[in-house]
Amino acid sequence: MSDARSAPDRLLAVLAAFDHEHPGLCLTDISRRAGLTLTTAHRLVAALTEWGALERDEAGVYHVGLRLWEISALAPRGLALRQVALPYLEDLYEATHENVQLAVRDGGEVVYTEWLSGRSAVGVHIRVGARWPLHATGVGLALLAHGEAEFQEEYCAGPLASFTPYTVTDPGRLRRLLAEVRRTGIAVSSRQVTSDALSVAAPVRGPGGAVVAAVSVVVPQVEAQVPVLVPAVRLAARGISRALGWRPERKEA
Repeated sequence: MSDARSAPDRLLAVLAAFDHEHPGLCLTDISRRAGLTLTTAHRLVAALTEWGALERDEAGVYHVGLRLWEISALAPRGLALRQVALPYLEDLYEATHENVQLAVRDGGEVVYTEWLSGRSAVGVHIRVGARWPLHATGVGLALLAHGEAEFQEEYCAGPLASFTPYTVTDPGRLRRLLAEVRRTGIAVSSRQVTSDALSVAAPVRGPGGAVVAAVSVVVPQVEAQVPVLVPAVRLAARGISRALGWRPERKEA
């Protein structure tokens, strides 16, 4: 059966075969995961390896190459954002000594662009580049709450994955939660991803005021003191926003 996909689609399928669970793949695995014949996979992998997008180790296993990392570093929501935000993330870590996150939205998911590990060793399933549904995390709620109204409605109406008994999966409850996030400027996710963790997040704004990212601190749920964490998280988000060029409107006293 012939493959009706275009050449660029097949090339992207090879790259998409790699993920956090599959960072290293042999040619046969790439062929299977990309849905390509072995001959086609061999040809595309050879071209990507020659260009530097893939690298082959001594065992014949392929990994993502440094050339892709160089290209991805140019993404304004990736490494560039991380470099601007890192001093404020480090300040937030020093103020709390807890897990600190920076994330952006990609469709219906949150993508983590930075992670500073705290001393509490709270159970979290996050790493740089990891993705989670928006409704289950603090940073995701902060981003979803400031998304387009049409997108919010579509997301709330769609299937909402559940990870613990505390994950918000009721559309009406999620809409109320998002309204509260917009009212307070703070998102709190309690035991939604793991039953022992709570996160407090705040939106990060770009030069025009649009929300471009979110920052959060993740703490053990039993030790959580949200009112204590809110000022530190809000300060970090405000600092990153200003560094990105955001200037809030001044209100006359």
